[in-house]
Amino acid sequence: MSGHIVPKKTYYTIFLLLMILLAVTVLIAYLDLDHATGIGGLNIIVALSIAFTKMMLVVMYFMHMKWSNKLTWIFGGASILWLVIMLVITMADYISRGWVMFTNR
Repeated sequence: MSGHIVPKKTYYTIFLLLMILLAVTVLIAYLDLDHATGIGGLNIIVALSIAFTKMMLVVMYFMHMKWSNKLTWIFGGASILWLVIMLVITMADYISRGWVMFTNR
């Protein structure tokens, strides 16, 4: 089994990118992009996009997926596909429910 050596500079760069994305995530949480742009759900779209980017950086570099064999890529892709399927099913259930307004009596 052959190993792969990653320079420390790569780890420091990825860590710096993750910290910058963390700061952007916190900043986005304090901004009301939905009201400012008139696009509903923009805050959650931006937050999930940043989270996905951070997840991909961790998987590719810290978990060494970038240098893995094809079988590992297949299983990694299958896990993301499974996550997407579960999210689609969950959102389909959530959207199909009627909105119930509760009032205090």
